[in-house]
Amino acid sequence: MRTVAEELRTAREAQGLTVYQVAEITKIRTDHVRALEGGNYEGFAAPVYIRGFVRNYAKLLKLDVPALMVRLDAELGQTERFHEPPPLSDATPGFLDLVMLQLSKVNWRVALPSLGAALGLLVLILGYRGWRGHQSKDPLRNLGPGLYQPPQKLSGDTLPLPATPKK
Repeated sequence: MRTVAEELRTAREAQGLTVYQVAEITKIRTDHVRALEGGNYEGFAAPVYIRGFVRNYAKLLKLDVPALMVRLDAELGQTERFHEPPPLSDATPGFLDLVMLQLSKVNWRVALPSLGAALGLLVLILGYRGWRGHQSKDPLRNLGPGLYQPPQKLSGDTLPLPATPKK
C-alpha cells in the first residue's frame, strides 16, 4: 500500500504538473509541497496544517479526499510528534477564565440596556426613599424648649410692637 506522500507525488506527475505550478495554484509554499510529497511532516507546526494542505492538494489532483484523509490520520498517528493533538493550553482554567467564558456568551445588545434600565430603576427607588425619609422628619425636633425673654429696656433705637386689640 502506498503512502499519502507517494500517492500525491504520482498523481501530480501523472497530470504533468510541477511543484511550482502546484504551489502557485494551491497557494502552498513549494517547500511545504516538497515536504508533503516526501512524507516529511516534521517541518509543520501542527497536524492541522498538514491535514489542510493535503486536503487542498488532493482536491487539486482530483483524488479521493476522504479516503486519503483517513490514511493520513493513520500515518500521523504512527509519528511521535503528531500521534495525539496538542493541548490548547498548559494552564488549568482559573476562576477568571470561567467568568470571562460566561461573559463572552452574553448577548450584550440585550443585556446592556436591561442592566442600564435596572440600574436606573434602583437609583429612582433609592432616591424616592431618601426623599420620603427626609420629608417625614420634624424640622424642629433638634430645637430646645422655647424661652420667653422679656424685652430689655427700650431705647430710642427700637420701637415696641403695637398691642393687638382685644375682642
